[in-house]
Amino acid sequence: MGNVPDWYFRQSGVIPYRASLQGPEVLLITSRRRKHWVIPKGVVEPHMTHLSSACQEAWEEAGLHGQIYPESVGTYQYRKWGGTCEVQVYLLAVDRLADQWPERSFRSRQWVLWNQAAELVRDSGLARLLKDLPNDLQRVQGSFGESE
Repeated sequence: MGNVPDWYFRQSGVIPYRASLQGPEVLLITSRRRKHWVIPKGVVEPHMTHLSSACQEAWEEAGLHGQIYPESVGTYQYRKWGGTCEVQVYLLAVDRLADQWPERSFRSRQWVLWNQAAELVRDSGLARLLKDLPNDLQRVQGSFGESE
């Protein structure tokens, strides 16, 4: 048993956000089996960059349109498929939600305040990134073109 290799999966995802009077809100989605709250993410296909993959996952899993910040705000890891998934995470300023999207029948989505989002997700690494959202937004605001 000790000789079994640990598979490694490169993933990318987005923290979809919008401004509100109470602070940044995050759009969480349910996992495919609707058991827990997550962010849009998925395996980076060989022909794609982390950034283009993150954009594609945002559309497929949540029907999101918006402006993505091109630099990652961090990574987190979790266990799945008998290996380790490492997720490169980007910020996505949401400007439109589609009524129809590819995985609509598998997932629900909900806007919550950033600090609530950090409490709702199961993964501690993802929770850490969500807790850092206000700092990340402040840091990227000038180069991202967001004025709130």
